[in-house]
Amino acid sequence: MEKYLMAVDAGTGSVRAVIFSLDGEQVGCVQREWFHKEDPRWPGSMDFDWVHNWELAQGCIRGVLQKTGIAPAAIAAISTTCMREGILLYDKEGREIWACANVDARSDAQVGQLKELAPALEKEVYLKSGQTYALGALPRILWVRDNLPEIYEKTATVGMFNDWLIYKLTGKLAVEPSNGSTTGIMDLQSRSWLPEIAQKCGLRADIFPPVVECGTNFAGVSARGAADTGLLEGTPVVVGGGDCQLGTIGVGACKAGQAAVFGGSFWQYEFNTDSGATDPGCRVRVNCHAVPNLWQYEALAFKPGLVMRWFRDGFCREEVERAAQTGRDPYDLMNEKAKEIPAGCYGMQCCFSDTMNFINWKHASPTFTNFLLEPEKFNKYTFYRAILENTALLVRSHIELVREATGHEPEELIFAGGASKSPLWSQILADVTGKPVKVPAVKEATALGAAILAGVGVGLYASLEEAVERTVKWDRVYRPDTCVKAVYEELYENWKQIYPAQLALCDRGLTRNMWIAPGL
Repeated sequence: MEKYLMAVDAGTGSVRAVIFSLDGEQVGCVQREWFHKEDPRWPGSMDFDWVHNWELAQGCIRGVLQKTGIAPAAIAAISTTCMREGILLYDKEGREIWACANVDARSDAQVGQLKELAPALEKEVYLKSGQTYALGALPRILWVRDNLPEIYEKTATVGMFNDWLIYKLTGKLAVEPSNGSTTGIMDLQSRSWLPEIAQKCGLRADIFPPVVECGTNFAGVSARGAADTGLLEGTPVVVGGGDCQLGTIGVGACKAGQAAVFGGSFWQYEFNTDSGATDPGCRVRVNCHAVPNLWQYEALAFKPGLVMRWFRDGFCREEVERAAQTGRDPYDLMNEKAKEIPAGCYGMQCCFSDTMNFINWKHASPTFTNFLLEPEKFNKYTFYRAILENTALLVRSHIELVREATGHEPEELIFAGGASKSPLWSQILADVTGKPVKVPAVKEATALGAAILAGVGVGLYASLEEAVERTVKWDRVYRPDTCVKAVYEELYENWKQIYPAQLALCDRGLTRNMWIAPGL
């Protein structure tokens, strides 16, 4: 019987189950969008509904087996991946009792408490863990302690979403270091918990589960997991990792000096380094890679994919309806029109996410600026292309930021995720950064990375290097167009001045931040 590998991927905007052949061919994918709602009692909250979301995950697993016609017995191994930062709390019986998704921002007061408790503590946390309070678990768990004391008292274990998926499949719980390192309570060098940091922050030090390395053959699908999903009981489940770390494996970026850009709900610029040293300015996140003895400098762009969804749903209903009638993707229809708009959008620009500043992280109010009342030039496709260009400008800024911190930048970019399906966006990225952009054949790189780890974990590949060589294939390379270099140079220099001016309006209270880290 031919064997296959399955990845279950819990992203910010959706959950999906993907099946791959051992050669890395994507055989089938079933995806369900999900939403993380704000609790009206707690502004800035982003709750994770573990009951409904597990039902969606189950549906994806059952759905991809049905869609492909692959027998459960043919699934040789499964692994999981997810958005980072989201956490779940469990009681001593192993029941979920509280959870929040990745950019939950309800813990303003707790960040303030931590800064008042010890002004130098955040930098100490960063230098050891690569994390600040902005997305880490420390202030969120403190929030639970302060606002839901009965939940805090019942808490026996903290976990991440990819580990939660494994827990639902197998009944066994552990945390792996690539996602665990995003909590701010894990040491980058030893890849183990820092209970002393938790204690300094006023938290209990007895809620941390075992750490199991990425790629470990951890457990088999339980009887309950099999009943929930249609998988075969006993199917090996291999420890996966955070979405970006597994994404870099899925595009073959497993060595120091390589870099990848992942374009999804959020965009991440990932630069591999063989040193776990952090940025003295605390501007850039540093995470454990899912590969031993490798780390990643990470610069995050907030919400480009969600901005695209907003623009599609709010302004492009015609394209959505036409796509439904013709069986096409509405973004393809939008791209065809946007391609006719000249580079630089006649000088119009927009501001959404800012260059990352991890220790003082905030974004201005969303803004379009410098357009004229000339509909033949400034129509919805001009605004749409401006969003594409804005995101590419931000990637360029992040390349420069990481170069300042490490002294290095890549010779080329690997571009993966949903956004890389757009030839227009891929070309704009090459033009703005001035670097060749390689797009892999499998766009769901994160899921492929999980599948690769699953195969390595059960011995289907002799090594990670062999697995990557066998599975990672390339679709196309986009070369920078020198004819538009001057246009994008001017656009970039303007953006670097426009954005601080927009941010200053937020600082004055005249406009609202698109997002601001807790406590700022």
